Amino acid sequence: MPRPKQRTPELRDHVLSTAVELLAREGVSGFTARSVARSADTSPPAVYELFGDRAGLLREVFFEGFRLLRRELDTLPRSENPRADLVALADVYRGFLREHPALAQLMFSRPFTDFDPSQSELHAGASVRTFIITCVRRAIDAGLLHGDETDVAHALVALVQGLVAAENSERLGSTRASVERRWSLGVNAMLDGLSR
Repeated sequence: MPRPKQRTPELRDHVLSTAVELLAREGVSGFTARSVARSADTSPPAVYELFGDRAGLLREVFFEGFRLLRRELDTLPRSENPRADLVALADVYRGFLREHPALAQLMFSRPFTDFDPSQSELHAGASVRTFIITCVRRAIDAGLLHGDETDVAHALVALVQGLVAAENSERLGSTRASVERRWSLGVNAMLDGLSR
C-alpha cells in the first residue's frame, strides 16, 4: 500500500500563509526556511520539497503579495466619479503598504540577496498594474485627466510609495492631522496638475 502523500496543496498553502505572517512579524532578518518550517509546524525538508529552496519560497511570497494587493484593490467600489475612484485607490494602496511593510519591501525593494526576480516574476504585478491603468484610463476618458495612462499610473504608484515611505519614517508630520493633510495635498496636487 502506497504511503499517503504528505506534501499536499493544503500544506503548501499553509506554509505560504505562514511565511507571509512570519515575514510580517520577524521582518527580513528573521525569515529563513527553518523559521518558516518551525512556524508552520512542518520540517525544513517539507519546505524545500514544496518550494525548492529559500529563493523559491521567497518567489511564492512575492507572488502572494501581489495577489493580496489585488484582493484589496478589488474591494474598491466603482463610482460615477473616476477621479474620486483614483483617490480611493491611492488610499487602499497606502493602507496595504502600511499594513504589510515587510511584504511590500520584498515586492518592491529586493531585500534578499538570494532572490532576484526574473522578468516573468516582475510581471507578477501585471494584474495590479492593469487594474490601476484601467482606473486611470477611466479618468482620462472622462476628460478629468490628460496624459498617457501608463505614465500616469506609474507616477501615481511612485507618489503613493514615496508618501508611505515618508509616513512610515515619521517624516510626513508629527500629528495624524498633518499627515492626512499632506497626503491629501500630494495626491490632489498630482491629479489637479494632470487635469489641465
